[in-house]
Amino acid sequence: MSTTAVSVPMPTIPRRRRSPEDIASAALVEGPRKVLLAAPRGYCAGVDRAVIAVEKALEHYGPPVYVRKQIVHNLHVVSTLEEKGAIFVEETDEVPEGALVIFSAHGVSPAVVQSAEDRGLQTIDATCPLVTKVHREAVRFAKDDFDILLIGHEGHEEVEGTAGEAPEHIQIVNGPEDVDKVEVRDPNKVIWLSQTTLSVDETMLTVNLLKERFPTLQDPPSDDICYATSNRQAAIKKIAPQAELVIVVGSANSSNSVRLVEVALEYGAKASYRVDFANQVDESWFEGISTVGVTSGASVPEVLVREVLSLLADYGYADVEEVVTAEEDILFSLPKELRATLKEKGDVSRGLGGRGARPAH
Repeated sequence: MSTTAVSVPMPTIPRRRRSPEDIASAALVEGPRKVLLAAPRGYCAGVDRAVIAVEKALEHYGPPVYVRKQIVHNLHVVSTLEEKGAIFVEETDEVPEGALVIFSAHGVSPAVVQSAEDRGLQTIDATCPLVTKVHREAVRFAKDDFDILLIGHEGHEEVEGTAGEAPEHIQIVNGPEDVDKVEVRDPNKVIWLSQTTLSVDETMLTVNLLKERFPTLQDPPSDDICYATSNRQAAIKKIAPQAELVIVVGSANSSNSVRLVEVALEYGAKASYRVDFANQVDESWFEGISTVGVTSGASVPEVLVREVLSLLADYGYADVEEVVTAEEDILFSLPKELRATLKEKGDVSRGLGGRGARPAH
């Protein structure tokens, strides 16, 4: 039986860099240098809740605590939790019978829940409540015998979990290129749902194309793309036209982080790059650049952004202006299975997850 943790090594010694003087002489910058720092950025309430769930489980149950898939899509978060005793596995059959397993923030299908139950596993469901909402919509409309068009990236954990709620009713639509392939039983009984972390603009492009084919296509009862994804995209849309370069902090498997790079380029940034860590920033990007935009995906702790800002300051970008497009104060209760344990133990230190309620480490 395998209990091998996911390998996510932390960065070691940064490579040898060109000096600020070398960069300055390579391409002169007209005017002062500055950073436009997006707000909101970083941790959303669902991510915060999921990370706290693993930390609290380790604290009260002791290691090891097993987690199916990455709890959130961020290398630093996963590596930090591994150091504390979390073991990340791909499937529940890698977890010893009777052990504790936490389901990631991206959600799981009923088949995964059943598999855990069959193995006698203790479970904590850290699925983001906004993802759970989409699951419930899928169940509801499948029960009413709708064809459900799920806009999202095939193979993404969230999409697999949602599709697993009603596989006989759900078709995955990856994007505009898939619209012509869609087939439904009754064009008058079709609804679309979406992955929560998509590009708002691309999703609506796909929806509009679907409505050209199926004019009576119904919209979901409420927006499926989560508030955090929408807010982070809105912030970078405001910054991008003013920034020659946009740096997005986030991991390659973080859908919302990857989308931020695309949105930055679409809305006017001359260049945009995604990095996990500050030591992945290439100083040649700064040549001829006066304004740098900085943001981070919804699963990124603020410390990683601060390290990028520190690096930028070394290269003359010490003037940081925060561009605020929304205020976030959403909080989610911790998973019910964990709340019961915390109550029993008298632990009242953290019962909620959400923006503004978590230290930057």
